[in-house]
Amino acid sequence: MVEGPPGTGKTELAKAMARALGRDFFRVQCYEGITFEQMVGEWNYQKQLLHLEMSRLKEPDKDVFSEEFFIKRPLLQAFINPNPAVMLIDEIDKADEEVESFLLQALGEKEITVNDLGTFTLKNDLLVVLTSNSQRMLLDETRDRCLFLYIDYPTLEREIEIVKSLVPDAPHELVEKVVGLIQSIRKLDLVKIPSIRATVDWVRTLLATGDRDASDESLEKTVRVVLKSEEDRKKVDTRIFK
Repeated sequence: MVEGPPGTGKTELAKAMARALGRDFFRVQCYEGITFEQMVGEWNYQKQLLHLEMSRLKEPDKDVFSEEFFIKRPLLQAFINPNPAVMLIDEIDKADEEVESFLLQALGEKEITVNDLGTFTLKNDLLVVLTSNSQRMLLDETRDRCLFLYIDYPTLEREIEIVKSLVPDAPHELVEKVVGLIQSIRKLDLVKIPSIRATVDWVRTLLATGDRDASDESLEKTVRVVLKSEEDRKKVDTRIFK
């Protein structure tokens, strides 16, 4: 389980693990109201109805509750994948406790049961990464079954390294100046604290405008790239760009 503020690289960590280990990658993006069917799979009702109609006309009866008529979603695909895989369940804190409990059972017992179709067992060495922005407290049972990692906003030196790796053509002085400002902005009481992604976007914006020296005027004009509310903009204008 990987927790931390939004935009600190939790999702990218799972992708990097898959690349580093040479594994297939699957992802479930959680959101409020996500269901079992949207994670595991659902029946293709249109195909079932069409087949039943065709069988009435010219074809013999055929079982419409077979895999041919079932749409497999990422969690089930990861389970039955023949190769070792990484399964990312992103922002699990947005899903409700019912979905979280289902995941515990499926991952703990290494099998998924689909009504009218049967039980699918885990076919590979599956590495599961859960991420959370702590929008709600996860079940104790979930935490008890996970190794825990917290990713916070990086230090100035580390963020410079990250930005340089993602925007290698950016001058070091530009990156250093932008990251220094971002670090100061994060100390303010903002509605939305700028993420590492925002830092990268700001550097790329300055490069796109042609100001590779990152003048104070350009920084003030382009800071809106990293601010996500008018309230935050006013705070930064009065406290950073005095």
